[in-house]
Amino acid sequence: MDILLVTPPSKDKVFQDLGKSLVAIEPPVWSLLLATFFKRKGHSVQILDAEAESIGFDETARRIIETQATLTVFVVYGHQPSASTQCMPAGKAVCQRVLEGAPQLKTIVMGTHASALPRRTLQEEPYTYVCEGEGPYTVLHLLEELKSSQPRLDKVPGLWYRDNGNISHNPPAQNLPDLDREIPGQAWEMIDMSKYRAHNWHCFDHINDRQPYASLQTSLGCPYKCSFCCINAPFGQPGIRYWSPQLVVDQIDHLVKTYGVKNIKIPDEMFVLSEQHVMGICDRIIDRGYDLNIWAYARIDTVKDRYLEKLKKAGFNWLALGIESGSKYVRDGVEKGRFGDTDIVKTTDKIKEHGIYIIANYIFGLPDDTRSSMQETLDLSLEINAEWANFYCAMAYPGSPLYNLAREQGQLLPDDPDGPGWIGYSQHAYESLPLPTETLTSQEVLDFRDEAFDQYFTHAPYQSMVRERFGQHLVDHINDMVKIKIKRKHRDALSAT
Repeated sequence: MDILLVTPPSKDKVFQDLGKSLVAIEPPVWSLLLATFFKRKGHSVQILDAEAESIGFDETARRIIETQATLTVFVVYGHQPSASTQCMPAGKAVCQRVLEGAPQLKTIVMGTHASALPRRTLQEEPYTYVCEGEGPYTVLHLLEELKSSQPRLDKVPGLWYRDNGNISHNPPAQNLPDLDREIPGQAWEMIDMSKYRAHNWHCFDHINDRQPYASLQTSLGCPYKCSFCCINAPFGQPGIRYWSPQLVVDQIDHLVKTYGVKNIKIPDEMFVLSEQHVMGICDRIIDRGYDLNIWAYARIDTVKDRYLEKLKKAGFNWLALGIESGSKYVRDGVEKGRFGDTDIVKTTDKIKEHGIYIIANYIFGLPDDTRSSMQETLDLSLEINAEWANFYCAMAYPGSPLYNLAREQGQLLPDDPDGPGWIGYSQHAYESLPLPTETLTSQEVLDFRDEAFDQYFTHAPYQSMVRERFGQHLVDHINDMVKIKIKRKHRDALSAT
């Protein structure tokens, strides 16, 4: 075996009890893309998705050792780009076991976190190599060198490695210039599609029918520079590259006809952006007459009236909006501004009028937040009354401008010596440690977030809307969900005293 692509098991630590039934089990999108790339180059590939297999550290390591691949690639991304860091502990735990059991095996880690902190990753983690950059060319050149009679690591672009005990690295690899030509689709045949399921909210219209499920990438990168986001760490700079609408819909054809897929996630950081791309995909889906249930990301200022009718007709039943804060002052402080509060409500009303459900994303504890401005955000969420709301705490993710700012200001971060480590960057983890503000401690921000979640989903107008739109059984489902309480370390410590 030339290459083994590994997704380490992170879900239990990252999501606690929420991961048992509510959270999606995501197909390993990057592994599926890489598998296509390497197979087309003539290399043998396997995928080991420990999350989907529901296996632990020991069993994952045992299977890696059993495979004896020339190169084992730890693909550490998580559900979305910001989730890479929180998945690092699981990767480390598995790789450490591999190192102990088969020290001769070569391993490399790639992902948003590894690209953001390549030197530190090589210093602190047990991997043989670290990939800085999006990955395909780096891993390809490394594999070719490892298979040669006289490997030259200094010829591998984007590679960090140890040379006689010293850390060395090479200039970054080129990003893929032509996505259609280099990676014409995801290698669905290499995974067991029956193991994946959609988020609970994604299937509010059919809550007991969350499988089969697919996650389909249609672009790479993002042109925006929000200071709390680390999306562009693997790509070197802001920007976006697309797969063609025809190739995207060819994959949808395959998913529908081969696997009976209805529920689809578009994990692109910003899908509703290019009219040619969005409308090209919608028109082709509409022509086929599929009954799909798709969700994708958009921005308040990219949702155009002329898009909405076609999006709904094509099966885009959900749009995720990064509203972030109810305070324009707070949004402007993180380069998220350019749209006022009135525009937010006006846009969300317009989306609802077209029968499209909203996933509204909010962040508490941004640098300029106070308790009053966080309350503004909660009040705005209750006014919008979206079908689903995600409440996050501000995190200075490695690879984001906010991380560098927090470091310069000497703020306590999860990866500091006294912190909980990389798992502290998980929003739902026991050890979660968000950023403090000038007026709020990390614990106060976290408590506000958890209380806001309960208040939102038990709010009478929200439950009334859910009952009217989806039925009483969905209200019961929501109430059961709210009963699952996230455990927090600081609250347990307080109780102990």
